[in-house]
Amino acid sequence: MHELSIAQSIVEMVCEKAGEEPVQRLKLVIGKHSAVMPDALRFCFDICAEGTVLEGAVLEIIEPPGRGRCPDCGREQEMTSLFEACACGAAGLDCIAGAELRIKEMEMA
Repeated sequence: MHELSIAQSIVEMVCEKAGEEPVQRLKLVIGKHSAVMPDALRFCFDICAEGTVLEGAVLEIIEPPGRGRCPDCGREQEMTSLFEACACGAAGLDCIAGAELRIKEMEMA
C-alpha cells in the first residue's frame, strides 16, 4: 500500500509549511488515473497526522476525471480508462489530466 508513504510525505510537507499553527482543513487533488486510492489515503492520513498539527484536520479530496489526447488526430476526450481508444479508432490516448496528486490548499486555525 503506497498510500501510507504518500500520506507520510503529505503530512511532512504540510507540517513544515504550517510550523506550530494547527491545520483545520487540507484539500488534495487526486486524479482518477493517479493510482492512488482516496479511501486508503484517508485512512493512512489519519494515522500519520496523529500527534502533529494536522491531527483532527478535515481531509477533502477532489477527484478530477481523466482526459486524453489522441496522438494521431489530436482530439481530446474524457478517459474512463488508461487503455481507452480515440473516437477516430486510434489506440492509446496520451493522458493529459487525471493523473495529478497535489496539495491544493490548507486552512489553518
